[in-house]
Amino acid sequence: QVQLTESGGGPVEVGGSLRLTCAASGQRYENYCMGWFRRAAGKKREGIALIESDGVTNYADAVKGRFTISRDNTQKTLSLQMNSLTPEDTAQYYCAAYGGGALCTLDRPGLFDHWGRGTQVTVSS
Repeated sequence: QVQLTESGGGPVEVGGSLRLTCAASGQRYENYCMGWFRRAAGKKREGIALIESDGVTNYADAVKGRFTISRDNTQKTLSLQMNSLTPEDTAQYYCAAYGGGALCTLDRPGLFDHWGRGTQVTVSS
């Protein structure tokens, strides 16, 4: 089991940056595939970045080149560096963990079985 707590959200101006952090507790964090998801008002949940246990990363096209996901297995943290933010990035952001053996992919949020409560990011001009 792993428990997840996000932080770092808040208001930011267009073109600005934010860094989200997800603190994990529990055992074997290093074995989990970790992901960041977001849900904007009135829209479906969207997978935006994941990092596998071996460090391989994958990004949604909407954030590729602007966002960077990273993990620190010693500190049991997951981070999302977000640059060049636009109003379309406004959403509730969630971190999630998957510890099974199936292929870890952003297209299958249902695969992730541990979720944080989220942190709100609001981008305004």
